[in-house]
Amino acid sequence: MKIKTVFLIFTSVLLMVSSCGNGTDKKGGREKIHVIPHAQEMRVDVLVDGKPFTSFLYTDTLAALTKPVLWPVISAAGDTLTRGFPLHPVAGERTDHPHHIGMWLTYGDVNHIDFWGNSPAMPPEMHDKLGWIRNVKILKTESGKDKGILEFTADWLDAFGKVMLKEHTTFTFSDGNNTRIIDRVTTLTAQKDTIVFYDTKEGMMAIRVTHALELPTNKPITLSDAHGNKTVVEGSHDTIANGNYLTSTGVTGLEAWGKRADWVCLHGKVKGTEESITIFDHPDNPGHPSYWHARGYGLFSVNPLGQKTFSKGKEVLNLTLAPGQSVTFRYRVMIKSGKVTAGELNKDYEEYIK
Repeated sequence: MKIKTVFLIFTSVLLMVSSCGNGTDKKGGREKIHVIPHAQEMRVDVLVDGKPFTSFLYTDTLAALTKPVLWPVISAAGDTLTRGFPLHPVAGERTDHPHHIGMWLTYGDVNHIDFWGNSPAMPPEMHDKLGWIRNVKILKTESGKDKGILEFTADWLDAFGKVMLKEHTTFTFSDGNNTRIIDRVTTLTAQKDTIVFYDTKEGMMAIRVTHALELPTNKPITLSDAHGNKTVVEGSHDTIANGNYLTSTGVTGLEAWGKRADWVCLHGKVKGTEESITIFDHPDNPGHPSYWHARGYGLFSVNPLGQKTFSKGKEVLNLTLAPGQSVTFRYRVMIKSGKVTAGELNKDYEEYIK
């Protein structure tokens, strides 16, 4: 399946289902959130009042997808907030880090297997050190008046097909007051071997955003992954990038990287509309309040497990699961069209953790 085919299928299906906002839920009320599975295309579409919100892509026939993702992610105002590349390149957007697709959850060092950095761009000699998240089984798709639900399981596999972890994830999609919300609850269970999530910055739940939400800078930066591979990310040479970070502790801009916080908000104007993406870290998560792998070039990630990197060696976690043991991660992603304030976000956070 070609990359452009995925996008064409997605857009054509949205056009066909855009009139389905008159359905009713199981209680007889009008359905607002539609969760629509397409098993043959290995995709689940999510719509709000018949308008596109996101799609869950889990195809194993597309080389670029080495893990399931939500892509694209679209605001209540109709702005696409995720980068198009590599599934649907958009003129003017960056083309670095092809493993950054939409919104996802992976990790860069699981028993020294890299689930985060796996993409067709990795050289053949690295293949044995890469992991895939495959064999997704859709357990539940439910549309409703107040929320939609998508529940699935998946296997975290090494390069030889051995199952290292079993994943069980539930997405809950909701909407209100120019706001769209994605709640994710993911449980990972170790299989036959003890699993160690070695501390690394390459993780964990992340979103790669459109060019407008990048932080403006003219300076190129050189980044190294866990394998020592270097990527040069050029500076912005236009006036489109206008994003900024704000953390629950009041830190702004590039200083948000490597800091602990209950929540972090990335905000800016997209085609003239104020848009924001806020990720909330639940108090029950390991390592709370989390560290944040929040880069200026468009990578926005919450990473509770990279403590050695972010603390410069002062802290070490190396989260370990014995065979059969599980760990659960809970996050809320709130996407708002319109201005937000720290005070409002603090209230939203308190509401989330109730």
